[in-house]
Amino acid sequence: MILCVSLNPCLEVNVEVDSLTVGMSHRVRSKRTFLTGKSLNVAIGISRLGGDSFATGFMYEDNGRLFEQELHKEGVTYKFVWAEGRVKEVYKFVDRRSMLTEVVDEATEIASYKADLLIDYVRELSEGCKAVVLSGDVATGLDDDYFGRIAEAVPENVIKVVDTEGKKLLLALKYGADLVKPNLDELQRTLNVKITDKENMLRACDALIEAGAKRVLLSLGKKGAVITDGNKRYYCVSVNVAMNSTAGAGDAMVAAATKALTEGKELSEILRYGVAAGTAAVTLPDSISFDKEKFDEVFPNLIVKEI
Repeated sequence: MILCVSLNPCLEVNVEVDSLTVGMSHRVRSKRTFLTGKSLNVAIGISRLGGDSFATGFMYEDNGRLFEQELHKEGVTYKFVWAEGRVKEVYKFVDRRSMLTEVVDEATEIASYKADLLIDYVRELSEGCKAVVLSGDVATGLDDDYFGRIAEAVPENVIKVVDTEGKKLLLALKYGADLVKPNLDELQRTLNVKITDKENMLRACDALIEAGAKRVLLSLGKKGAVITDGNKRYYCVSVNVAMNSTAGAGDAMVAAATKALTEGKELSEILRYGVAAGTAAVTLPDSISFDKEKFDEVFPNLIVKEI
């Protein structure tokens, strides 16, 4: 089983309108609602690949049952720490000029005893797991060091995968991680560096390894990804596909790479799995995950090179 810890679930509503003017009435051209959250997306991706995933984390009483319904439909087992209020809601309005206006309604703050309860959940549930995935942002009311507290609760013999940035990532790495997956922007912000060439990029990856990561899977968007363990380095370019949405592509990459890691795949294969899932995810306009059929179509066409 792979345990996915969700600290900040999100209900995202994408709305298309002809125009958006303050003080005026508008008609909706189309609306799409996504029940999301990075670790929840990972849990769904693992399940779609035939893996056994379990979701835990914080959930909210007013609208959290919708997330349970979605996870049940996807074959993901779950056990949440329930809090008062509503899940974080993000409203994205796009007009005909493709101008984006975003309105964020943050979730209710998490009480300290609820935070302690989730750490107990993670400690208990991770005992029987192959891996624990910790990704995304902290819940409202919690400090960045909460990532470290969660990471510390995972037994040393359980694979740890971390997908966050900045202080949260560095604090989690004090307790080690078998895999981290930043993208290029997140890597630069975390280390406060400007990456201008391949050498700078690889040095930045090595810095995360020195901080406690065993492997770094660096997403380069449509250019593919790089993976390194500090000794070997591989690059995989994505194949050309119709790109309909980048939502959830990074989480799809984490899902597939984590599953490959638990199966003992070689470094180059972990990379190939991750890129295949990320590529499959961008082909779907109305989903935060990917189709297994598209993954299977992309996977054999990917070429991995040592660099």
